This record gives sequence, structure tokens and C-alpha cells, in this order.
Amino acid sequence: MAERYGSLAILTGGVLAWAVHGLFPSGGVPTALLALDGILAVALLFLAMRYGRAWLGAAMLLQGIQFSLHAYYFVGEREHDLTYSLVNNLVTIAILVAIIVGTFGAMRRRVA
Repeated sequence: MAERYGSLAILTGGVLAWAVHGLFPSGGVPTALLALDGILAVALLFLAMRYGRAWLGAAMLLQGIQFSLHAYYFVGEREHDLTYSLVNNLVTIAILVAIIVGTFGAMRRRVA
């Protein structure tokens, strides 16, 4: 069940991030994305505490890294560069890999 809630949280975060880019004025997008990252990290923290799965802890820590990345660029008023794009994409891929690992682990436990 944890993998379903985790993937739902990530999917909801992705859809909301896409909506933020379309609905907010350009000046408000970084603040809204930072808030969204924080909410997603707290949701993953709640799931990690509730279900105690290692992959949820990894996803939560990775989401914390993504939050820190966005905060660094927001507070420093830096333009998004190649480093930002690489770190952002690698962390996103790592979060998805953590969810996939959790899903396969749950499938193995159900079979056994």
C-alpha cells in the first residue's frame, strides 16, 4: 500500500508543478514550486514514518535534496543553468527509481 501512496504523492506533485507553471505569474512560480516541494517532502516523511520502508526514506531524502536545490537557486536569485537542470533531473529519476524498487519489493512480498 505504501508504494501506491508514494507514487500517488509523486504523481500529484508532478501534476501540480505543471499546473503551477501554467497558472501562476512568472514571479510567483519559484515560491509556489518551493512550497510544493516542501509539501511533497512532508508527505513522503509521513509515509516513511507510517510504513517504515527504506525506499520511502530514500525518496524522502531525495525530495529534500530537490527542495534544497530549489531553495538555493531561489534565495540566491540565480538563473537556472546546466547544473540546476542536471541535479533536478537526476534527483527526479532517482526518486522514480526508489518508487520502482519499492513496487517490485512489494510484489515480491505478495508472491512469497
